Amino acid sequence: MSDIRFVVVGHHARREQAEELAESLAAYLLVDEDDFGANWNHRRALEWAAGQNSLVVVVEDDALPVEGFQALATEWLSRFPDSLISFYLGTGRPPQYQLEIATKLIAADRERAEHITMQRLVHAVCYSVPPKLIPKVLARWDASKPADYAVGDACGGPVIYPCNSLVDHADGLPVEKHPDRQPRRERRRAWRLHG
Repeated sequence: MSDIRFVVVGHHARREQAEELAESLAAYLLVDEDDFGANWNHRRALEWAAGQNSLVVVVEDDALPVEGFQALATEWLSRFPDSLISFYLGTGRPPQYQLEIATKLIAADRERAEHITMQRLVHAVCYSVPPKLIPKVLARWDASKPADYAVGDACGGPVIYPCNSLVDHADGLPVEKHPDRQPRRERRRAWRLHG
């Protein structure tokens, strides 16, 4: 499992940037052509990942990888091969987790830790599910949840978040039709970026 592959989940409205990102990562590309939604497309990405003989990193089309992203992701995956890892820790959304994130980052600074853990995957911008857990995630998948909660809740257990994210978020207009119909106006960028 030393090889790492990337899969980009994209929306047809952002096809060009999805294609550019996939090309830059030599990634497999899955475009939602019919507005089925992020939950549906992330499940497709994990179904694809289940058939690979490698670790797989799922990247959304509006992720902005830092320089050296692939090598950095490889390093983190080798450190935590059995953990769900999120390579993005964002501000603004979801608002109910922002205080917890801030508190944990302050504690990590005091302890000189390089990562924090949370009990939930709160961003699906860029993450990796351990290969041995993918069948469990697919079996426990809840199609009614947002993609990040669907992945993390089905995976179970704590999520590793590097304190310095390996991707930022483009923070453009959302293409997802959220069930709560609430506009996403909060700034959605990484708390901290690597480098």
